[in-house]
Amino acid sequence: MAYLLEHKEGIVTFTIHREDKRNAVNDEVMNGLQEAITYVEQNDNVRFFVITGTGERSFCSGGDLSVFHALQTEDEAFGMLSKMAKILYKLATLPVPTIALINGTAVGGGCEIATACDFRLIANHAKAGFIQGTLAITSGWGGGTYLFERGLRHDQALKMLVDAKAYDAQTLYDIGWAMHVFYGTKQEALLDFIDDMRKIHPSVHQAYKEIELRKWRERNMYERVMEEVRTCAKLWESDAHHQAVNVFLTKPKK
Repeated sequence: MAYLLEHKEGIVTFTIHREDKRNAVNDEVMNGLQEAITYVEQNDNVRFFVITGTGERSFCSGGDLSVFHALQTEDEAFGMLSKMAKILYKLATLPVPTIALINGTAVGGGCEIATACDFRLIANHAKAGFIQGTLAITSGWGGGTYLFERGLRHDQALKMLVDAKAYDAQTLYDIGWAMHVFYGTKQEALLDFIDDMRKIHPSVHQAYKEIELRKWRERNMYERVMEEVRTCAKLWESDAHHQAVNVFLTKPKK
């Protein structure tokens, strides 16, 4: 099973369970995340939705290039990218607080998943970044669009994208991408973070999230995400991207 789904005391936790693949996303993970989101939408007793990864090394390393490298054309890439972008839009617009519990490295699409969440809690040893530029593409699941909505200074958000590198946990906290850096277990960090929120009636959480979502609808958020997808799909077809992926897949693994 490429993912785990748990519902306990109002907390639904979706865990990417592909530690040997650095918790990279494949079709099974995509479908599982959609299943989890649908479950949250259909169950009124869910108060928080949490995404994390198995182990301590990786939260999510993005799309599984060993699988998705088979996509060669713009149209083929758009199919995969738009599927995940639509799933992340559903995630980003859930009526309950969503939390990325970042247990390890979150790069590429993994950074996009985390950015689509309301809150990001990151282990002190973890790193995160939009490294897509090293593969001659942009973010393609909507992560760039969400980043500019997350309250970072514009220049810091833009630099995070164009640097195309992983930042350490303290830097991510300093620029405002991460809300908390934790040193203990991720479960302890989660329970401590939501301690005050659990005392508030969930209807209040939903009302406040609706304020944000109303702004997003007014700013055509979904359309902006899909434009990001189309841009990435065009770059995906380029020789520069395919060459970069070939180099990545053939380099010796550490």
